[in-house]
Amino acid sequence: MMSSDSSPPLLHINEGVATITLNRPAQRNRLENGDLQTLLQHVTQINADRRLRVVVLTANTQGQPKPVFCAGYDIGGFAEPGHGASAFEKIPEALAQLRPISICALNGSVYGGATDMVLACDLRLGLKDLVWRMPAAALGLHYYPSGLLRYVKQFGVAAAKRAFLTAKVFSGVELQNLGVLEVLDDTDSLQKGVNQLVSDVLSMAPLAVQATKKSINDIATGLYNPSVLHEREMESTRTEDFAEGLNAFSERRQPVFKGQ
Repeated sequence: MMSSDSSPPLLHINEGVATITLNRPAQRNRLENGDLQTLLQHVTQINADRRLRVVVLTANTQGQPKPVFCAGYDIGGFAEPGHGASAFEKIPEALAQLRPISICALNGSVYGGATDMVLACDLRLGLKDLVWRMPAAALGLHYYPSGLLRYVKQFGVAAAKRAFLTAKVFSGVELQNLGVLEVLDDTDSLQKGVNQLVSDVLSMAPLAVQATKKSINDIATGLYNPSVLHEREMESTRTEDFAEGLNAFSERRQPVFKGQ
């Protein structure tokens, strides 16, 4: 039986981890214009809470015959003034610029603009039998710039052309071979994998890992500036966490980082 739940994306916070859950399973988690606003509000709240160190993006797939993480943007939203591709573009851009480390738990197939939301996350795990499809040109749409850039960076030129110029699907295994995500056999394995990734990130020094994420993103988008990166490096050596890391290493124990 299909779940009767249907609401804007949910936000749950627990011990340094924020979980955003797409919650329209009966509509294959298609994103409406109101959902976009809710997602932006969640991102703002997460960035403002310095206690949060990890964000997990997932979906409610309860009752679906075949799990769908997200069917993309509701094309009916294009008719609403001030919405459409330019409005949707703000979502993956906001996800890409999250202060905490983001993990996508891709617990179903994904289509259209939602694929860019997945690519905007730092780390990605997905189900082996998922389907990934980008149908923009099949609908007569030239995709927005930042999404094309993310595809080319993550897929490479040849695979990005296949995605956009043919609208043919990618399997989970193909995506893993491209380095886009790591695939697991079933939902239990996926949840265990996500839990392990969360634990791995939480074991890192918060300030160092967030600054390093920012620097990697800068390099990936052509903003490589050695002076800026060196300053971030020097800032990290002046933190209490760095001193704790050195002490823990010499004392052969696990460090206890405080984000200071």
